[in-house]
Amino acid sequence: MTSIVSVHSFRGGTGKSNTTANVAAVLAGRGLRVGVVDLDILSPGIHVLFGVDQDGLDHHLDGYLWGRYPLRAAAREVTPPGVAGRIWLVPSSVAPHDIARIMAEGYDVGLLGEGVRSLAVELELDVLLLDTHPGLNEETLLSIAMSDALAIVLRPDHQDYEGTHVTVQVARRLAVPRTVLVVNKTPESFDADAVAQRVTEAYDTPVAAVVPHSEELMVLSSGGIFVLRHPDHPVAALYAQLADHLVGVRA
Repeated sequence: MTSIVSVHSFRGGTGKSNTTANVAAVLAGRGLRVGVVDLDILSPGIHVLFGVDQDGLDHHLDGYLWGRYPLRAAAREVTPPGVAGRIWLVPSSVAPHDIARIMAEGYDVGLLGEGVRSLAVELELDVLLLDTHPGLNEETLLSIAMSDALAIVLRPDHQDYEGTHVTVQVARRLAVPRTVLVVNKTPESFDADAVAQRVTEAYDTPVAAVVPHSEELMVLSSGGIFVLRHPDHPVAALYAQLADHLVGVRA
């Protein structure tokens, strides 16, 4: 049975998509079949990390939502060389006219649930990762509600803390089986254990990883997937730790 995992943040710029891509690579590296759906329809970007060129891209999440084809038709295999498992990505369109149409006309949010479940079955996925839109809207609530696990990515600042509190409360009301926090872009001068304890106590929610600000990660930027470029880096071990939490290896 497919485990559905949402990766969310209350604000943009937290590193949510980077986190999603790295967790996908970790899981695929363990031989799992992994799907990734870019639900950040108004500001998509995870395709860049997987090396997908949007020029000439004629199948995407937007087209599925407009009833043009099944979601499976928009899934592209993006498995990196040498990875034991497989990764499929359903990108969202970056074309301005597609984004404008979504903003103007909206879409049937119920189609997302149908498409996600059918995609999991058709691709025989072990894990399906949903890279959500920042903040809370109808689409985000649906993705959280259908998830077996939720990772909330935040930075160690007061605005993120307040927004994360709202998201944690929503996840509890929606009875998400497993919710964890990821404190990202943490200054190296901060004590990771102290940060984890403080955040855990503040939200009564476990912290799966405290990811420090990394020069190597900043240099790579969106030019690739960090755990594949730097498999022995301490940050890569933290992404593996997060993957363990999300698929239930750790409670």
